[in-house]
Amino acid sequence: MFDVLRKSLKVGVVTSSYPATPAALSPHARGCPEIDFAQWQDARPAARVCPTGAIAFTDAEGRRTARLDLGHCVYCGLCAEVDPAIRMTRRCEIAAYRRPDLISQATYSLKPDGTHERLVKGPDTPAPMVAQPKAVAELGRQIQAEAARLFGRSLHIREVDAGSCNGCELEISNLSGPIYDLERFGIHLVASPRHADMLLVTGPVTRNMELALKKTYDATPTPRLVVAIGACGCGGGIFGVNYATRGGVDAVIPVDVYIPGCPPNPYALLYGILQAVRKRAQA
Repeated sequence: MFDVLRKSLKVGVVTSSYPATPAALSPHARGCPEIDFAQWQDARPAARVCPTGAIAFTDAEGRRTARLDLGHCVYCGLCAEVDPAIRMTRRCEIAAYRRPDLISQATYSLKPDGTHERLVKGPDTPAPMVAQPKAVAELGRQIQAEAARLFGRSLHIREVDAGSCNGCELEISNLSGPIYDLERFGIHLVASPRHADMLLVTGPVTRNMELALKKTYDATPTPRLVVAIGACGCGGGIFGVNYATRGGVDAVIPVDVYIPGCPPNPYALLYGILQAVRKRAQA
């Protein structure tokens, strides 16, 4: 026991001070793609290699409307490999209150060979939610106070796997460890939806889990929050809609916040969860 205490004292505090300080991402971390719409010469190569249809376009009357849907994006980077106008960033704090806020699009006039002649409209790029940097202790007190006002207690979260590959679950489990320490905000993971104020739902909703998810939602006391996790939760991800899956979470139950990524890292999850609390507090 003394050896454990000695090692703990030697290591010191390892808990991140996020969001009072920026997310301490690895230099190898991959975030969402970014398109330089003004310099985008042709949407077709990127759309052709995109495995989920996150980059897509429609042509009509000599014009092309091209879009990037971060709700479908799995951050694979294939688009950046074939198109110099696209680069992969390390940006992960892109949770959104509305599904359309994850979509950017622009309209181009076309040359005879199908490449872009000029940018006609856009890009229509929604502004991301911006978390106000506050001291972690102060933010924790505010969240606890809001949770007590809204729910009569600290915020309790029930995680629901509606068909995930378990990538998102691995990241969610990190939130309860000493580095990210979700409980410093007065937020706790619980085993029953009857004790929960918020549902974190992962995976495309499989048809076998559809009824279970609806019952879990109905069993969660109001006012309740629903957060869709990952590309699968936001829009079906690599699976989409097929004989076995319904697609994103909002195809089955209402969603308050969308956290894209494949999987979203713990910073992205913390950001989205805190935004969900703020949304309810402002309602």
